[in-house]
Amino acid sequence: MVQRRSAHNHTRDCAIWVHEFTIKEGDNDLLVVVLYLLDASVIAVLFDSIASGYHRLWSHRSYAASVPLRAFLLFGGTSAVQGSCLWWAKAHRSHHHHTDTDLDPYNSSRGLLWTHVGWMLVKTKSKTGVGNGNVEVSDLKKDPLVKWQHDSYFPLAVFWGLLMPILMAGLGWGDWPGGVCFAGAARLTVAHHSTFCINSIAHYLGSTPYDDTLSPRDHLLSALLTMGEGYHNFHHQFPMDYRNAYLWYQWDPTKWFIATCNFLGLARNLKVFSGNEIEKGMLTMELKRLKKIQDELRWPLKTDELSIWSWDKFQKEAENRALVLISGFIHDTSSFLANHPGGKRLLESYVGKDATDAFFGGVYRHSNAAQNLLAMMRVGVIEENKETQEVFPPSERLYIAQRHVKC
Repeated sequence: MVQRRSAHNHTRDCAIWVHEFTIKEGDNDLLVVVLYLLDASVIAVLFDSIASGYHRLWSHRSYAASVPLRAFLLFGGTSAVQGSCLWWAKAHRSHHHHTDTDLDPYNSSRGLLWTHVGWMLVKTKSKTGVGNGNVEVSDLKKDPLVKWQHDSYFPLAVFWGLLMPILMAGLGWGDWPGGVCFAGAARLTVAHHSTFCINSIAHYLGSTPYDDTLSPRDHLLSALLTMGEGYHNFHHQFPMDYRNAYLWYQWDPTKWFIATCNFLGLARNLKVFSGNEIEKGMLTMELKRLKKIQDELRWPLKTDELSIWSWDKFQKEAENRALVLISGFIHDTSSFLANHPGGKRLLESYVGKDATDAFFGGVYRHSNAAQNLLAMMRVGVIEENKETQEVFPPSERLYIAQRHVKC
């Protein structure tokens, strides 16, 4: 006889679904918990079918899958009720082809709400076919499994997306309400909003370590919410790579699932972008960051910006201020006399003189920091050395220069 457990029968709230189980008297509560954990694991794997199947397999062809794996991913993707694989992949390819434009179905320039759910509610150019019409999907139309799923999508979605999860909970351990509310409705809500986060917050939250031309960004939170799809900046730069997370420690369970399938012989030809080119992208963005810092710093005057002094002029001016000649450059050290680590008197002893040898080891071998500071005191170039003055302080020996090219 099936009955609701009373306090006398040790009623417990299940921490997984946060509601009372309806089970047969004498059943083991631990078994029920295990069954729900198993159900949750199955749901997670089925949800990952969108990421590993709809997205990385069919939208980007980043690996090849065996027939059993293709069928599993197709049915799992159907259970997410996010449209047929053909429709989903066509829209996604359009997104990559027209990113951040009016032909992008999830155009991030329209705002966060639009990218999350708004794009589904309003008819746009991409929905009428203007944008999607020129996206190549002939490979998908020739795939018999994909074509069958597309033609039979609605009955398949009802069965795999609603009936099957409800039946698992209902027939498996008698929890029909839980099947409807959690395995059915709650699962679909979480799965949909998780996918929507790829279109929304993955274009707003995070960094751009590979390229900053477009809006996609990398962030751990996005990855946690989307089964590893949150390293979106990498993905938009290298879409054919089966990985969304390039670094080994980054959260990408979909990558690990595909790699496991490859190990088991269910997947093959896993595509990875050239590591050399990935590193170039990272280097470019790091150089951009450093270039911004470089442009905000003050630097010594260039040689051609300095006036040329005769030796006599240098000697005469040195009578009124602490001018020192080092490597052909005339430096005004007046403001530094009191702070000179070797003492004011030592520095004054070289006023009006060539102190090159003393500065570079004759008295003390000065550090790079001292050389950089000295360069900021340049006021002129001695005439006798004007053709040999391409002397750079340590801070300028590595200098980021931007090349302007015609597009």
